Amino acid sequence: MNHTRVLIYTGGELSPTFLDEIQEGDFIIGADRGSLFLIDHGIRPDLSVGDFDSIPSDQLEHIRAMSGKVIACDPIDKNLTDTELAFELALEQSPSSIMILGATGTRLDHTLANIHMLIRGLQHHIPCSILDMNNYIMLTGSNCLVEDRGFTYVSLLPLTTEVTGIYLEGFQYPLQNATLRLGQSLGISNKLSEEKGTVRIEGGLLLIIQSKDR
Repeated sequence: MNHTRVLIYTGGELSPTFLDEIQEGDFIIGADRGSLFLIDHGIRPDLSVGDFDSIPSDQLEHIRAMSGKVIACDPIDKNLTDTELAFELALEQSPSSIMILGATGTRLDHTLANIHMLIRGLQHHIPCSILDMNNYIMLTGSNCLVEDRGFTYVSLLPLTTEVTGIYLEGFQYPLQNATLRLGQSLGISNKLSEEKGTVRIEGGLLLIIQSKDR
């Protein structure tokens, strides 16, 4: 694993404020319209990927000219979404972490599929997260540091049938050896009581979602 972080800007809801996440040395991937978003805001993607089926030919040529590398796939004969293809290419970088921006929006199926992709990061021992205007999403199967990113709430949701041995420190409502089961709302709307909190679990997969209302 190298020390490079990968940022993926994909075709969901994107905001210019997301560009503030870019740090020196980051490897930047634009997925489909995410590439155009980056280029329109003066950012050169290291890699642009997708079927680009919704992008006019003149804009696609602009993406080709302004990207470090372009990987275009057939919009009909493909098994992966543009975001998933970008994610698989990000994993090949063996980065220190991956953040996906624009991975949520009106398509709930795409949103859930993108959240489920975080499991692939865990399988590769690479911390992954999803950021949108109202949420910051992480997944853990062991320990996780939760830093205050300006969101109001921190909710815990099991991604497996149950999550056991949950311990929280630095939260308004701490937990000791707790169990969360799929369908329960016990872990909703907790809050950090310090600048950083820790989540530790002994079994299962746990989504950690920092959120705020609009």
